[in-house]
Amino acid sequence: MRRLKHRLLISLMKVLAGLSPAASYMVFVGSGSAAQLCRHIVRSGARRVLVVTDKPLRDMGLADRAVAQLVAAEVDLAWYDGVKPDPTYDQVAEGVKVLRAHGSEAVLAIGGGSSIDCAKIIAAAAGSDEDPRSWVGFGKVRHEVMPLYAVPTTSGTGSEATMGAVISDPVSHEKGIISGASLLPGAAALDSDLTLGLPPHITAATGMDALTHAVEAYICTWDRGTRLQHSRAAVKLIFEHLEAAVSDGSNVEAREAMATAAYYAGIAINQVNVGNVHAIAHQLGGKYGIPHGMANALVLPHVLEFCREEVEGQLAELALLVGAGSPGDAPSRLAEAFIQAVRELRSKVGIPERSDKLRESDYDYLCDLAMAECESYPVPRLLDRENTMIILANITA
Repeated sequence: MRRLKHRLLISLMKVLAGLSPAASYMVFVGSGSAAQLCRHIVRSGARRVLVVTDKPLRDMGLADRAVAQLVAAEVDLAWYDGVKPDPTYDQVAEGVKVLRAHGSEAVLAIGGGSSIDCAKIIAAAAGSDEDPRSWVGFGKVRHEVMPLYAVPTTSGTGSEATMGAVISDPVSHEKGIISGASLLPGAAALDSDLTLGLPPHITAATGMDALTHAVEAYICTWDRGTRLQHSRAAVKLIFEHLEAAVSDGSNVEAREAMATAAYYAGIAINQVNVGNVHAIAHQLGGKYGIPHGMANALVLPHVLEFCREEVEGQLAELALLVGAGSPGDAPSRLAEAFIQAVRELRSKVGIPERSDKLRESDYDYLCDLAMAECESYPVPRLLDRENTMIILANITA
């Protein structure tokens, strides 16, 4: 019965998605592209802009560098730099207060996925008195959203290319996913200058986040749009450049490649959504504060093992793509080779196999939430209690 309900839900989502207009993407790429985006914002007519970021980026001067062209054009800026990892509805409310007091006409997010997600819901709340909690789900933001732009300073979440935002309850820490076409940024800048020197552990975790997006889009049951092309391109770029980006933060080629990979992976999941890895990883972030990319990296190989029979062909294709096998190898051998390649890449960039933050006493709670969340994703195999418990045990130190 659970499988039947899942198939019916995904079929309904496909129908609804088919009725929606195709997403429109605008992106400026390369060194100095943040300046190009700022000039685009000026040309759009916005004269009062709220900048949403986090305090470390502001203190480092990166956020101010990103908006230099807005300052030069004498655009009136207001700042909300209170975003923290796994942003909460309280942070959204604080940002909205700043926006309304300033009379902002547009929102510019600068930072990682937390800042971009928070900015999306701030922009949505600007013209509404509804509680953003009521928007959890798909298509519940039905009013006009304030113009929104994004400059990612990490290469992982792909939030600059998606119509979703993840916001946490400040008390329960449970994560709510708000999704709708109006939350897709109007334009973004992939400026490698703003990612140079990003700490290795953040580069590694966000890179594995992007890999998870690409792989989950590739193995999902929903064949839609360009998800295959964009996810393949992202996987290849990540395997070719993530290790270099981690070992040498000033490697411009690697930084640009990873920014592009994260964007491609974002486009892929924007068309088909994520999967079982995220269903578990979201709970690890909500319960223990484990950074999202790190949580995905812990879970990814185990979920691929869990659904290997269902997606053997796709995993075999990815193995050949990254050079983890030969065309003459059996699909089962290639599938295992790709999973092993993921494990090896994770190890090379310094991410552990287990976390000491997990507690066995929480397994039932985490399992319930993960099993419920996966039912809304086009996964090849639904999580079940037994195997989810095994995965949790396998990633617990």
